[in-house]
Amino acid sequence: MPAKNRFLFTSESVTEGHPDKIADQISDAVLDACLTEDPMSRVACESLLATGLVVVAGEITTKSYVDFQSVARGVVSAIGYNNALYGFDSNTCAVISTINKQSGDIAMGVDTGGAGDQGMMFGYASNETPELMPAPIYYAHEILRSLSTARHAGQTPLLGPDSKSQVTLQYIDGKPVRATKIVVSIQHDDSIEREEVREIIRPHVLKTLPEGWMCDETNFLVNPTGRFVIGGPDGDAGVTGRKIIVDTYGGAAPHGGGAFSGKDPTKVDRSAAYAARYLAKNVVAAGVAERCTIQVAYAIGVADPMSLLVDLHGTGKVDERKLEKMLPEMFRLTPTNIRRTLKLNKPIYRRTAAYGHFGRAPDKDGGFSWERTDLAAQLKKAF
Repeated sequence: MPAKNRFLFTSESVTEGHPDKIADQISDAVLDACLTEDPMSRVACESLLATGLVVVAGEITTKSYVDFQSVARGVVSAIGYNNALYGFDSNTCAVISTINKQSGDIAMGVDTGGAGDQGMMFGYASNETPELMPAPIYYAHEILRSLSTARHAGQTPLLGPDSKSQVTLQYIDGKPVRATKIVVSIQHDDSIEREEVREIIRPHVLKTLPEGWMCDETNFLVNPTGRFVIGGPDGDAGVTGRKIIVDTYGGAAPHGGGAFSGKDPTKVDRSAAYAARYLAKNVVAAGVAERCTIQVAYAIGVADPMSLLVDLHGTGKVDERKLEKMLPEMFRLTPTNIRRTLKLNKPIYRRTAAYGHFGRAPDKDGGFSWERTDLAAQLKKAF
């Protein structure tokens, strides 16, 4: 984020019914199906959706049997596309799968504990919210989560699964103070008009934002084109990995470019990004800094990272170089240790594929383990 005293910052989110997010969820549901019976599965799964069509492709080596048709249809149905109402139906869409095994050239590097690919990954945390997430992406997610919960409970029968939100916040002295613009575009039944949709949306926005943060009426935009009846895969194609900023920090922090969904935890695009968030969050939770960005980089087939950078953005109470030395001693950043310590070889991934991979409460079964702050006390003691 900018270092200046006053600025506006915007982030967006999308619901589980957005075409790209359906693709992410199918890819992660395939991953979960593989890990359920074979925790050592190697999975790189991509999905594509278009009108009446789901394509599942990739490289998978597993001892599990996976019925790709059932997995894909199950995801689409659970989201709410299970009849002809919104132009895409889990019962009638075609499902095509084309799967190969993981390349032996990659496997021989991963089998010895090396990284499943090269690249750089970033983790970030900020004390703007109790979840230690940037406020714009956090509230953009929460607005849509509230709407999704209401839809699944049958409370908003005239709203559809596909939706986007966009939240613009004003920052003063580096802290968010209010919303200046709120945008929500949501799929709806043909029988209602934009103003009716607006009034259905309003209470979900008001209950999500802190008191007094709501923007004025002219800057509260709902379905700005005036109509959003055609949505989901009937209105736009969807592909795995196209919402990487929605998945992470809403643009408030750098991104290495690698998507998460459909990748098993030997792929450092995913597991190292989780580890970097884990370390950054613990740094902020310990009170060592108000903001923390961590970059880590890997070479394919090599276990230890090529580099580690800690940036406290001028908010730190300690020397960043000391953290760069201490953090890898507290938590080894080899792919094997990341997987073992965060317990990533579990079927915990489909739930991550909508509303962000970060800023979520850790689950009892190990989901979102990278959101724990169990290193904070150790960091406090050290400094």
